[in-house]
Amino acid sequence: MIEVTVKKGEELERAIRRFKKKYEKAGILREVKKKSFYLKPSAEKQLKRSKTRR
Repeated sequence: MIEVTVKKGEELERAIRRFKKKYEKAGILREVKKKSFYLKPSAEKQLKRSKTRR
């Protein structure tokens, strides 16, 4: 779980920006998108192969 503490005298917008950076770095959104639908193992392999060709 990502946690960001707002430091004394720090603006909330700055803390939100730090949270967004940690969120992107952790790859949470990427994983949610990946697991939002079922992909058969054969289709997953095919997708992986096509990505390596590009």
